[in-house]
Amino acid sequence: MRTFANVQELKAAVGEKFGPTEWRTVTQEQVNLFADATDDHQWIHVDVERAKAGPFGGTIAHGYLSLSLLPSLMDELMTVESVAMGINYGLNKVRFPRPVPVGARVRATAEVTDVKGTPAGYLSNVKVTIEVEGEKRPACIAETLSLFVPAAE
Repeated sequence: MRTFANVQELKAAVGEKFGPTEWRTVTQEQVNLFADATDDHQWIHVDVERAKAGPFGGTIAHGYLSLSLLPSLMDELMTVESVAMGINYGLNKVRFPRPVPVGARVRATAEVTDVKGTPAGYLSNVKVTIEVEGEKRPACIAETLSLFVPAAE
């Protein structure tokens, strides 16, 4: 976990890489719950028997499920103190270079790529890479945007 005392420390860390997080296992239960929440019940995600004969040899997590892990992974990677709040501002770019098989373990690393002042606060861009244990290509690469609102003085 990287703790930044304030936004100025975060800005000074542009180009710095940190992590990884702890490994976490992606379960079929998570995939099924995500399918229910998003109404995406494609067989490669939820039909265990059919997926065994499919292109991945078993069920895989939704790409957006991998993406939805970002808030909790970011909590393990970094925190910025001396701000009133941090707000998820969106994403610049997201890619899913490889699937995450159910039962696989994933973890994340991050790199601060930009921090700039705006009228509402400081907008940070952090590139997060989610890797799958034992695989060369990552499962997800996302440029996350967070708006850090200054604390009232």
